[in-house]
Amino acid sequence: MRITAALVSLSLLFLAGGRAAAEAAAKTPAQNWSRYVRIAGHSLSRQSVSSIIEESQRTHVFGIEVDNDIPGRYESFLNPAEKLAAIRQVAKAAHAVGNKAFVYIAGLECITANADKTAHTFFKDHPDWVQRDRSGKPAVFGGGSAFWIAKGDEDVWISPYAPEWRTHYMELVRQIAATGIDGVYVDIPYWMTHFDGWENSWASFDRYTVEAFRRETGIDALHDMRLGDAADPHFRRWVDFRIATITAFMREIDENVKKISPNCLTIAEIFPGYESAAPRVGADVYDLYPVVDAIAHEYQGPSDTIAASRSAFDWLRQMIGMFTFRAFAGPKPTWMLNYSWDGEKGVNIPDAMKTMFASHLTVGANTWDAKGHVMSGSNDIAIRTEVFGWIAKHEHVFYDPRELIAPIGVYFSPAARNYVPGQYVPKFRAAMELLLLSHREFQILTPRTLSHFKGSLILVPGKTLLDQGEQKSLDALAPRKARSLDPDNQLAGFEKAMESAFAAHVASGASPTEMQKQITRVSGFLPSDTHVSVHTSPFVVSQIARVNGNTHVFLMNLKGIEPKRNLLPDVESGTTIEVASQTKRRAFALPFLGNVTELPVTFAAGKLQVRVPSFVRSCVVWLEDAPGTRAIAAR
Repeated sequence: MRITAALVSLSLLFLAGGRAAAEAAAKTPAQNWSRYVRIAGHSLSRQSVSSIIEESQRTHVFGIEVDNDIPGRYESFLNPAEKLAAIRQVAKAAHAVGNKAFVYIAGLECITANADKTAHTFFKDHPDWVQRDRSGKPAVFGGGSAFWIAKGDEDVWISPYAPEWRTHYMELVRQIAATGIDGVYVDIPYWMTHFDGWENSWASFDRYTVEAFRRETGIDALHDMRLGDAADPHFRRWVDFRIATITAFMREIDENVKKISPNCLTIAEIFPGYESAAPRVGADVYDLYPVVDAIAHEYQGPSDTIAASRSAFDWLRQMIGMFTFRAFAGPKPTWMLNYSWDGEKGVNIPDAMKTMFASHLTVGANTWDAKGHVMSGSNDIAIRTEVFGWIAKHEHVFYDPRELIAPIGVYFSPAARNYVPGQYVPKFRAAMELLLLSHREFQILTPRTLSHFKGSLILVPGKTLLDQGEQKSLDALAPRKARSLDPDNQLAGFEKAMESAFAAHVASGASPTEMQKQITRVSGFLPSDTHVSVHTSPFVVSQIARVNGNTHVFLMNLKGIEPKRNLLPDVESGTTIEVASQTKRRAFALPFLGNVTELPVTFAAGKLQVRVPSFVRSCVVWLEDAPGTRAIAAR
């Protein structure tokens, strides 16, 4: 674990807290560097190494992404020596200043530059290695198919079952790991279903993949399947097979990395979230988290909009996605590769960046704002420097493990999402919206975590869509731990009503009293007794958890946000927090880009009440649950 220099208030209060912070630090479970990164990307050459290191240190970047993509460019796929030397050089330079670096490589994509002028391209040399749709059309594209493919280039998408390619790819992975780099960052390990005309292809039907499916299942994918029909058991096997294939591919990459460099991390970059895109491209973050060390989410929410273009309601759904990723990740880090601005007119870029950064911190995700839709640069280097410097001082507040206290469970079914996402996902999202808007402590449960749930109630949205195995697992919990409840009837129409209410509030600026009444009415089936109660606007999203033994409430304010017009939320005031307690405790607050302050606490009838100071974007409030200790604001 990295230990950064402590930044405490000059007041005697926080000077006296140094020993308590050290004691809390000693109790914090060890986490590796990937949980504390503040990321920026850079194009890598041997000539650019010194400038990359200088800029990273000056702007408080920790976790330097570098890009020279050995397997994703045909020239270096064949001859990687020059790029390997650059990776070796930047790894050594990063380590010399106490930083970490990881290198980008493509997963199942390879580009040949100037393919229209050369006799040898990936496809010309190896047409049988390429993915195909069911008609046999190869996944080969030219300039303009995507913004990263230049005119005259050839872009191919490769079958993970092409044996000669896979053998050579893993050899390149081992060579990269041997450079001393701290991480191998694998982008776009997808089946080709995301370019125009390929969205419903459910590729790939190349001969290697079709044969692998036949060996595993006995099913002929070319003839014995109703493509896209979730009622067809053969198609469901195809969906499962495609996800398992990408997961196994990433597992093999990680195994090859670790053989050479056990401490080198494997990171996957994925744009699908928890919705329908995951089974379509085959890269499911739920399945991938157990086989990699981290996932970088290029996730723009169900509205598929960058930060500057999101409404307040879009932000709510974006945060549901990020909370879901954190639930899938367990102790592993969630990195958010997001875009705050992409040339929209009239947008205040610093506001867009800061609101996006605040949302990431609220859910405990590591942040990365890239310029435009490329991975490098920054939309405003001064803002990145300011925010990254502040995060470095307070990183343990946001990134140390969050332990849930008395949550209401919300069950997420990967199988229902895979087969009937159009029916299932809105039901799951509505349940999450209810808990977030009513400020209840929540825990997103999955088949991996269900048996460890310690609460008393599990919401099971779309229960009739679950398979029999999931139904049995849920029913088995009831006598022992928690009752389950299908909230679909209570939540019918809730999401649309809230979306309309959010829009109406922005348009009129009226008091959200009626909206609050509707939320209270709908949430009447939830238990009334809570360990922690948050009383605030319905436009504030909260998470309740213990960090280093102390109760924390993470607050994110979405009030007044308007896409492309106003990315600075309206001031939120009047928030109070009540905590059941037998004794009086001290309370502290840390607003986004602010300093730690102690708050007055009222104690009566077994409850502590804390009035939260007015805040704009986000604020963290915590109590000293353990006598003589204080949550770590910085170290």
